[in-house]
Amino acid sequence: MKLYVAVDLLGGKAVRLEGGRRDTAKVYLPDPATALAAANRHGVDRLHVVDLDAAFGEPRQRELVAALVRGAHVPVQVGGGIRDRAAIDDALGLGAAFVVLGTAAVRSPALVEGACRAYPGKIIVAVDARDGVVAVEGWTASAGVTALELGARAAGWGAAALLYTDIARDGLRVGPAIDATVALQRAVACEVIASGGVGSLDDLARLRDAGVASVVIGRAFYDGTFTIPEAAQVVRAGS
Repeated sequence: MKLYVAVDLLGGKAVRLEGGRRDTAKVYLPDPATALAAANRHGVDRLHVVDLDAAFGEPRQRELVAALVRGAHVPVQVGGGIRDRAAIDDALGLGAAFVVLGTAAVRSPALVEGACRAYPGKIIVAVDARDGVVAVEGWTASAGVTALELGARAAGWGAAALLYTDIARDGLRVGPAIDATVALQRAVACEVIASGGVGSLDDLARLRDAGVASVVIGRAFYDGTFTIPEAAQVVRAGS
């Protein structure tokens, strides 16, 4: 299993939210470059950068995202409010290895399908679900489509991966939605990235043993529950 580290940006700082709610934002790193340095030093497989300001419909943190991409020694996937072709082109132009699309996959499926074909192997579709139903617009609105339905569509478009997040668990360290993640992994041929709820090394081991391809860690790492080297040892134990 591959290990990705999340850097969620809000107002220029690295924060974590609970259940995707902006009013729960807790600042962990006033300088997000601290997380970048930790990821570089410990050799994680990928950096997962999310521009929360853009996801909430506010001005993008383009320069900060660009600086993190430039400074990373590992591939970077960038998401948050990327909802048109210009934003996709811009993110890849900054040097991002992958672009994560969520709302656009529901609201503008032709756009995302076209991007998958134009940039093969570079488009990741975010499948963010609450009670099995996809949420969009910064997780504030229901999309009226299930996670499995959206995942199947995206895989058919040629998405490089699906980023599956159980919104109710995100940032709460209550354990990942293993059954739902595995069900999605079994339904598609592309990589499924588990996100949300990881609160212990045991959670990582259970995802690994269930055959999940990769996982994003966030709050548990920032809170000091475990270190990146400890997490890396667990996820790679079965390789």
